[in-house]
Amino acid sequence: MTEIETISEQRCHGGTQGFYRHHSESCGGPMRFALYQPPQAASEVCPVLYYLAGLTCTEETATIKAGAQRLASELGLILVMPDTSPRNTGFDGATGDWEFGEGAGFYVDATQAPWSSRFRMHSYVVDELPALIAEHFPADRERSGIMGHSMGGHGALTIALKHPGRYRSVSAFAPIVAPTQVPWGEKALPRYLGEDTSAWAAYDACELVRRQTFDGTILIDQGEADGFLSTQLKPELFDQACAEGGQSLVLRRHAGYDHSYYFISTFIDDHLRHHASALGRP
Repeated sequence: MTEIETISEQRCHGGTQGFYRHHSESCGGPMRFALYQPPQAASEVCPVLYYLAGLTCTEETATIKAGAQRLASELGLILVMPDTSPRNTGFDGATGDWEFGEGAGFYVDATQAPWSSRFRMHSYVVDELPALIAEHFPADRERSGIMGHSMGGHGALTIALKHPGRYRSVSAFAPIVAPTQVPWGEKALPRYLGEDTSAWAAYDACELVRRQTFDGTILIDQGEADGFLSTQLKPELFDQACAEGGQSLVLRRHAGYDHSYYFISTFIDDHLRHHASALGRP
């Protein structure tokens, strides 16, 4: 059995909120994740929902700020919040820039040195972490959903689209939908993946959905007062790509809401119910 270290566990809404550490083969070192077990997990396997956080965030960010545990306890959902990248890599340029490196893994498998030895967040989220969760917790791998915010929304959308049948549900808050066309992606992707833009397209939700749709409806919430809306997020590009690819999409825009967890906490219940409707069936 793969070893995990329990950092802390607390009772929360009748269940248990824990923080854990383990050695990751994908990321070549220690990784941390948070996991919420609802009360139902004491007696049965439960569906599992992965939440991918955004730039600068850790496994603590959504766990503490999103307010998801209350409804997850009612719906019987296990919540998993991984860290956004490996830490303490020692790589030159891995820290000091909030848009790249540690805290900004972009959920890709890097191919360029030195990042390729540690920054393999795609494989970590898709393969290694779910296997670890199923080994140590009462999680039903056949009932998995994925969601995320900003960079994590990019991760959730691309992962769901690249692995048809792996996830029953997907949603996002203010996702980066076209990283090949916006400054965040144009800065990070060549450093992680090289100068071949076809490699970038493999992690671009707009490019992917035109070729491979998700079997279900994608839910996206976007604040209209988001300071990154017009320069980095551009949800209209994904709306158009979904229309071209035949993908079912619910894109909701909210006047006055920004990019913060005040926005996320306002609409998190809608997302949990969106996932529970798909994950509740054995």
